[in-house]
This record gives sequence, structure tokens and C-alpha cells, in this order.
Amino acid sequence: MSTTRGPISQFMERNYLHFNAAAMMDAAKGYETHLDEGGKMMITLAGAMSTAELGISLAEMIRQDKVSIISCTGANLEEDIMNLVAHSHYKRVPNYRDLSPQDEWDLLENHYNRVTDTCIPEEEAFRRLQKHIYKIWKDADNAGERYFPHEFMYKMLLSGDLEQYYEIDPKNSWMLAAAEKNLPIVVPGWEDSTMGNIFASYVMKSEVKATTMKSGIEYMGWLADWYINNSEGKGIGFFQIGGGIAGDFPICVVPMLYQDMEMENIPFWSYFCQISDSTTSYGSYSGAVPNEKITWGKLDIHTPKFIVESDATIVAPLIFAWILKM
Repeated sequence: MSTTRGPISQFMERNYLHFNAAAMMDAAKGYETHLDEGGKMMITLAGAMSTAELGISLAEMIRQDKVSIISCTGANLEEDIMNLVAHSHYKRVPNYRDLSPQDEWDLLENHYNRVTDTCIPEEEAFRRLQKHIYKIWKDADNAGERYFPHEFMYKMLLSGDLEQYYEIDPKNSWMLAAAEKNLPIVVPGWEDSTMGNIFASYVMKSEVKATTMKSGIEYMGWLADWYINNSEGKGIGFFQIGGGIAGDFPICVVPMLYQDMEMENIPFWSYFCQISDSTTSYGSYSGAVPNEKITWGKLDIHTPKFIVESDATIVAPLIFAWILKM
């Protein structure tokens, strides 16, 4: 056991020896080896990992250059900032499994939107951000400028306008850490998020032009260029938290470059790990074992592959703790 590691890592090394626990340790050590050998890493965030407060560990991963790029859903992009500015207004519902339809309706009537056991407050979270992000959207629209969804969020965070609302230690916001480093982010399907819905409403009301927001196709093109420019040497690893579009969108950049752009020397992803509790069956992307990705030209036969079939809200912070030597 390494003596340079902190108590969390030492506990993990001593206890997590078999089954999913061992798979987690193998994945963590593989991630660490990939970085030590000069590789870069993409992390993909599905589900509601920001509302699960992954920022507590992910922000430090960003600050310590343990992640080079993030792909996330629009929900994860905005919900980290919502937690930053409205944390004390969140409502926890430990008995969420017992809620009746009427209980759920009552939460809606009181302007709470539930994510499992956590309710996000509409007024303090959604509307508070809406006021500030709308001005940034509108200014860009008036100036004929176009940006990606995450770039608008970065502008809002770096302006300092939200500091008056901070309700958690800002070091625990992964979006703030990412903005300060100008970390590359891709946000496929941003339109289905709350801020995406709000932007669409302004387009429908002719207050801003749809083209002011750069599109998913432009994200794919940008990601392709980034991959080409960063895949030399050890290459780029793929650390997937959950499934869905946050993972499927970016992993497809490799077969697109190889098959559609006919770049036959483009490297495969050079590490792959997925944390998922999806059942391995029934055509599910989330439930597909890593080897299936070989047939799609995403992973090589020799790519180190790991799957941890467990709850990402438990496993991801532990893996990050290992990499950070906590």
C-alpha cells in the first residue's frame, strides 16, 4: 500500500478487493496510469450528477488537470450553477418513494422540481439564472455574435454577476472551476435542458435568433478538430458516467473521422470506463458492454476497458478521490 496516499485511498486499497469494488479499483488505477503515461481524459456526465453534487470532487479534478474535456447534458451544465446560487433553497425528500401523485402535484404548485430525493427551487434556481443569462444571450444577438451553450455559461460565471448569490463554497462548483480554466465542454442535446427550453421560448417570441446559439452539429465539428489535435502520443481516454447522449455523442467522433472523413490513421479512444447500473440487454446503449464498441470503430481490441455496474453517485467520487490521492 502506498504511504503517499490519504485515508480514503488507503481504505479503498485495503477493502475494495472483489467484484464491483475490484472493478472500480482497476478502473481508477487504469485512469491514473493513462494520465501518468501522458494521456488526456474526457469525462462524460449523464443523469443529474451536478444535482448529486459531483462538483465537490470534480472541481478539484479540473483544477489539478486530471480531466482535459467534458461532455455533459444541458441539465448537468446548468444544475451545477443552480446549486451554486440556490443551495439553501433546495428541498430534500428522503421518503420520495412514498409520494403520491397528489404529493408530486403539491411540489409543483410550490415551484419545486424533483430529481429523486432532491427538489430544485424554480424561483431561486431557474429564474435567478434566467435573468442574467438572457442579457448575455441578448447582447450577443444584438452584436451578431454566436457562441456555444457552455460559452454563454462561462461568460455569466466569469462576469462575477452571480457572486452575490453564492450559497456554497465556490471551490465545490465544477462549472466555475471549468470556466476559470476555459475547459473544453461539449453539450449535446442542450435544447432539452431548462435553459435550452427558455432559449427556445425567446426564439419563438422573436426576441433572439436561433442562430445566436451554436448547434449540436457545430459541437461535433469542433470536437472532431479538438480530437485530431489532441490524440497524439498516449491518446485520449473516455471516462463515462452513466449513458445516454452525453456519452454516445462524443464517442462517435472517432468512427466519424475514420469512416466518414476517411482519416484511416486516427487513433481509437485509448482508455474506456463506464459507471452504469443499466441492465446489460435489450438494445440499450447504457447497457452495452464495452466490447460492442469495437464493432462500431470506437475502441480498439487493446484499449483498456472497464465497466463498474454500480451507482455513479457513490463510485465516481471514490475514483476521483483515488486519482487525487485523497
